Amino acid sequence: MWTIARKELADQFSSTRFLLLFSLILMVALITSYMAATHIREALEGVAKPSHVFLLMFTTPGKFISLTQFIAFFGPLLGIIMGFDAINRERQLRTLSKVLSQPVFRDDVINGKFLAGIITIGIVVAAMILLVTGMGMLAVGVEPGPEEIGRLLIYLLITAAYVAFWLGLAILFSIIFRSLATSALAAGAVWVLFSFFIGFASDLVANAVAPVDNPRDPEQIVAHERASETASLVSPVVLYSEATGVVLDPFRRSRSGVVMMGMLEQLSLERFQSPLPLDQSILVAWPYLTLLVGTTLAVFWLAYWVFMRQEVRAV
Repeated sequence: MWTIARKELADQFSSTRFLLLFSLILMVALITSYMAATHIREALEGVAKPSHVFLLMFTTPGKFISLTQFIAFFGPLLGIIMGFDAINRERQLRTLSKVLSQPVFRDDVINGKFLAGIITIGIVVAAMILLVTGMGMLAVGVEPGPEEIGRLLIYLLITAAYVAFWLGLAILFSIIFRSLATSALAAGAVWVLFSFFIGFASDLVANAVAPVDNPRDPEQIVAHERASETASLVSPVVLYSEATGVVLDPFRRSRSGVVMMGMLEQLSLERFQSPLPLDQSILVAWPYLTLLVGTTLAVFWLAYWVFMRQEVRAV
């Protein structure tokens, strides 16, 4: 397995398409972060710098979107590019049967490919976060504290698990479909569905499950919004956005976007405006983290199960 993983790592880092895509994602991420740093520096001129200002580098929108939003929408392309031809390319080149004719177990092939993809994703995401961190220190003039470094490490793990989901999905389609173009289009279609149309689908589900008959009834509105939020959790894009939003925003205390509060609850909330510690933020984001990691493992298990039961012909 480690031999196959090393071979896949060499192929990934020497691939022209991977280098072009990584350069494009890195360039856009740096530009977005620079715009966000410029905006933060202008906003903080002449005023006392608040706590956790360094995390604003990742959550503040630049010209259009923030860095976390950019990775949520376009990070899956990295996993799809690395995995859409992982197996069917071997079939077309007729190298899969030759590899399996050696003393190599079949599961070592798919495990090595997935392991190499995770290592590549971790290196890419870590490099991106370090570059943005260095640029933020130069542009904003603040250094991250120990808790902010811890939040960035958790953000690194969440991003790696998120991109690994799309890697596993692309590997699954490369096993199911013989054509490279078909597997790439199938993975791209799922990415478009989960990224751009999940909002419409969740609204349709909410309208069917919890319709709003009286727009002035707050209970119906809250029930409708909660049904829409629950339906949208089938998308890994939503899971990633919610998890990173909680981890990188210490002042976020609830998973739901709509909460009914009375007068006493509002007064109590105003009394406790200090940021949450890291462990409490992890507890708030834990359901999203569990679902994200669980879907990643489920997709890879499905790809593993299908690959282990396919026939490999020496043609």
